[in-house]
Amino acid sequence: MTSPELQRLNINVASAQPSATYRMMDRVAAKRAQGVKVISLSAGEPDFDTPKHICDAAIDAIRGGQTRYTQVAGLRDLREAVADKFRRENGLEVSWKDTIVCSGGKQVIFNALAATLNSGDEVIVPAPYWVSYPEMVQLCGGTSVIVPCDADVGFKLTPAALAKAIGPRTRWLILNSPSNPTGAVYSRSELAALAEVLLANPHVLVLADDIYEHLTFDGAEFFTLAQVEPRLKERTLTMNGVSKAYAMTGWRIGFATGPQWLLEAMEKLQGQQTSGASSISQHAAIAALRGPQDFITESKAVFEERRDMMVKLINETPGLSCTVPGGAFYAFASCAGLLGKTTPAGTLLRTDEDVALAILDEANVGLVHGSAFGLGPYIRIAYAMDKESLAEACNAIRKFCLSLRD
Repeated sequence: MTSPELQRLNINVASAQPSATYRMMDRVAAKRAQGVKVISLSAGEPDFDTPKHICDAAIDAIRGGQTRYTQVAGLRDLREAVADKFRRENGLEVSWKDTIVCSGGKQVIFNALAATLNSGDEVIVPAPYWVSYPEMVQLCGGTSVIVPCDADVGFKLTPAALAKAIGPRTRWLILNSPSNPTGAVYSRSELAALAEVLLANPHVLVLADDIYEHLTFDGAEFFTLAQVEPRLKERTLTMNGVSKAYAMTGWRIGFATGPQWLLEAMEKLQGQQTSGASSISQHAAIAALRGPQDFITESKAVFEERRDMMVKLINETPGLSCTVPGGAFYAFASCAGLLGKTTPAGTLLRTDEDVALAILDEANVGLVHGSAFGLGPYIRIAYAMDKESLAEACNAIRKFCLSLRD
């Protein structure tokens, strides 16, 4: 039997929580293994196949022998393509030397935090937030300062709330637009107002998580912070990747641009951690960034149609309500009207987590509870699925809600 001493963990790892999204996905998988049909609206990934020309580029790379280690910060050709993307789409005047490529967007964020945080350093995280932000901060030895941003402010950070949250130990602000889990999108004027606060606090770095950049709806234009306020460029890490825009979640390629001192520190860390990202995936990412962009336009139109359908169906369901998200592929629905009720199986719904678990157990639909993202009582519904399955899931949820008793 292993002794307790041998099982002793790093204190930050021991106190970290596993991803709520993956916990729900595990529950869904367990039900499916029992032969139960479950519709999962919990995963944050497009349901489309990766475009053919991207897959062909990967196959060509394999057949061409491009299967060896690459530079830690990424292939020169890919970094050139990344720099071109930032110049073309975001108005950021950067060269390939101002970029880094990592094994997914998560590694970009983790490397940045691990390279810069010391004990006592604080990271401002607007809530609702992506579930991994606070856990990454903790794993890297920092402290999250959670700033609630409820529906009254469109689930977005206000300049007043930002100014109040900044302290002498503030190291980073994490800003995600369009947002996971709410789909909230910051306008140019909203970013400019936040920039004024940041300019008055020169000790604060900014991590702009733009991974859902290409999924903005209703004709809204996307802006990133360093584009809106160039004076913040030298203390902003602008992060993106190919996972959401090109349906390449499994290829694990994220990238960023930022100040040289930070990129060098991130590269040093990555060199002792994973080294360069997959050579095959990097060649696929070059094809994604340099090849036809029709897929983005076509998939965006499909997601916007799904959004409209989902919001309508959710708002027609007793006990649920949802504002119209401006981007991404999530609906963040209030389930306050369900709390205090009892399910047919006898479960009292005290929290939004109770709601999500009961919907899985009794309606066979997988969702993630909003409090896992820092704000309840909500449920996050990912509509990255065909309309027929989405309608079937919504009907099951509606039937569940109608079955509740006071």
